Amino acid sequence: MKQLFKLLAIISPLLFTSCIKNNPDPAWISVGEWTLLDNPSVDEGELTANFTDAWVYVDEKLIGVFEVPFKIPIIKSGSSTIKLYPTVLNNGISATKAQYPFVEPYIITADLESNQTIEIQPVTQYYSNCQFTILDFEDANSGFEDSPSSLANLVITNDPAIIQPFNGIGFGRVSLTSSLYTWISSTTPEMVLPKSGADVYMEVDFHNTADVVTGVLAISGTEVTQNPNVQLNKQDPSEVKWKKIYIELKTIVSGSSAADAFRQSFQATLPDDVTSAQINLDNIKIIHF
Repeated sequence: MKQLFKLLAIISPLLFTSCIKNNPDPAWISVGEWTLLDNPSVDEGELTANFTDAWVYVDEKLIGVFEVPFKIPIIKSGSSTIKLYPTVLNNGISATKAQYPFVEPYIITADLESNQTIEIQPVTQYYSNCQFTILDFEDANSGFEDSPSSLANLVITNDPAIIQPFNGIGFGRVSLTSSLYTWISSTTPEMVLPKSGADVYMEVDFHNTADVVTGVLAISGTEVTQNPNVQLNKQDPSEVKWKKIYIELKTIVSGSSAADAFRQSFQATLPDDVTSAQINLDNIKIIHF
């Protein structure tokens, strides 16, 4: 799959240049950034999203994968079905752009005409059959349990210096210092997640100046297996901002055939070159069908 995206990145500009040269009057589609809409039939929490790209199909033919916003030529005319799939950087990696399985594609039928541009502002929403476990720090129970060996603790705050509308009334914070230099924690809900290759993701909004290693605890009776997964890389304190990532859990969950339940884990250590660091988390969602 990685080779596919590298190949698309190399040949797409050449292909378009060749198409336009040989077909000087293509139709065009102009696509803006994605908007995630509320689906009133599902409890989805705060609507934060980071759909960076769109897979584009015209009459079921794949045209390519493009970073929004974009404008591309279409060598076709007449009534056509244009289908756009919301796309994420899987595990935060730009080389792995994946159609996000839990939201709907945007589909329109339009008349394509030479030298005319179809303007599209794509919207999407979660499918109604999505199952959510949400930790959004909106009440006194954070949904986290810090390990006895953890020196730092997670607390709920509404720090006005960084709070945003999508944080609601608060978010989770871990403050690391030279004496409280490590944090080890996990979510308290024990989740029963689908196996056999079913899609499972964790979404999380984060604002951090220390690396955070996420993982999955596979629980079978009294046995707990730690499965390290994706790291949330630290940001420069002078440029730190809220970011969103989509972390795939399918491989770990499906590979834990003996597990009865799962918990999400987090670990962080104070960087060597500083005396303090901060980890802020919000809108943690574990999603599956």
